[in-house]
Amino acid sequence: MAAFVPAGVPLASTLGSPDARRLRAPGRTPTVVAARPGGGARLAHPSRGSAAQSAPVMVVAVPSAVNPTPAFQRDDAGYMTVEGVRVRDIQDSLGAEASPFYVYSKAQISANYAAYKDALEGVDAIIGYAIKANNNKAVVKHLADLGAGAVLVSGAELRLAMEAGMDTSRTVFNGNGKTPAELRAAVRSRCLINVDSEFDAAHIADAARAEGIPASVLIRINPDVDPEVHAYVSTGLANSKFGIRNSHLQWFLDYISEAGDDVLRLAGVHSHLGSTIKKVMIFKDAADIMLGFVNKIREGGNAPYLRYLNIGGGLGIDYERAGEQLPSPADLINTIRPQLVAGGLTVIMEPGRSLVGNAGALISRVIGVKTNGNTRFIVVDGSMSELIRPALYDAYMYIAATEPGGEMGLFDVVGPVCESSDFLGKGRVLPLPAEGSGLAVMDAGAYCHVMASNYNMKPLPTEVLVDGDEWRVVRKGQTYDDLMAGYEGLDI
Repeated sequence: MAAFVPAGVPLASTLGSPDARRLRAPGRTPTVVAARPGGGARLAHPSRGSAAQSAPVMVVAVPSAVNPTPAFQRDDAGYMTVEGVRVRDIQDSLGAEASPFYVYSKAQISANYAAYKDALEGVDAIIGYAIKANNNKAVVKHLADLGAGAVLVSGAELRLAMEAGMDTSRTVFNGNGKTPAELRAAVRSRCLINVDSEFDAAHIADAARAEGIPASVLIRINPDVDPEVHAYVSTGLANSKFGIRNSHLQWFLDYISEAGDDVLRLAGVHSHLGSTIKKVMIFKDAADIMLGFVNKIREGGNAPYLRYLNIGGGLGIDYERAGEQLPSPADLINTIRPQLVAGGLTVIMEPGRSLVGNAGALISRVIGVKTNGNTRFIVVDGSMSELIRPALYDAYMYIAATEPGGEMGLFDVVGPVCESSDFLGKGRVLPLPAEGSGLAVMDAGAYCHVMASNYNMKPLPTEVLVDGDEWRVVRKGQTYDDLMAGYEGLDI
């Protein structure tokens, strides 16, 4: 099986690649037989009147792999596979009405979790999956089965974690705006609860008194370390809306102490710098600062329950696939292992993106190809409604053809939503696709489906989980009736 390579390498190197192949598509598969003005193509089947008696020869460039994801490959005919399943087969089975859809690899999620577990060998630790990254119940349940705890930011996520079988004593309830009802549920469930502000501390204390159960709390401290990421995913600076000013720590220590350990128990400290972090020394700097706070708290003698150091999450993944060597969980842990051992604490990590990001892809169908000015557009049925990261963050995500196509060219990949910001990728080198063929936006397992919307009345997409050579729908896509359900029983 040939290594899967998403598109995006420089055009000259692709066209000149010694690995460019001519592939004969299987007879049952639609193939490109004629080009349209403006660079489009139409499909034909031999069984539908094509003059050819066998599938026409097609051209697809297969350049050398650049950091491929192991679970996503290409078979010998040039079709993308997820584990042992051809993406085109899933498309054909679901039908056009279920396009676009998300597909996830169970094996890749398992491998990503194992990387954290192996890295933490010899360290007392909780791997708390950040459910906000991907809240599909099958994904959450699989991680629970592997031994993961959870990081929660809403009452609904707490309910999901419990339904998925997570041990709530190994969960952390985060957030800068936790409601009283959410806090009471978290206290009842014996979650660890982050203290994010003065009013949050008071609300947690109120919930503990109402439930008659002491709340185990972590103080979320902003270490004021720059994670060197997009401003929208930076969360640990002094001016962040999250956490407390490190200069204000003593006020919170006094408040917790005065509340009494039948109400609040200081269980640890927490920091979270941001997301898509690519330098492990940033984590080391933050860990050093946080351990300084731990020592200060211990010296005060008011922390008999102090046990946890939560270093957050945020390890980046390789969206660009340009050959950059990103740090692994082992690189991260080995950088801060001396501090963890010296602190004698249970470390909590909060990975989300690095557990599920590269395990997913958004699969769209090509509607057509057009040219305006000097730009050629591949128009697909996927859009900013299903995957908003490129439009919201100007984020780069690899895009790959899921099957053989025509000659290589430079395209912008856009959706049908009525916004100029509705693009999935710009300036991408791809084989000329046939109408109805597939394009995959890679590394879409995190912060993609969970951020989807119904803008332009687009229904939320179907989600599929692949396990070896089998696949199943793990969340149904919405229908028009689902979109209208909110009006039922109302006088409209």
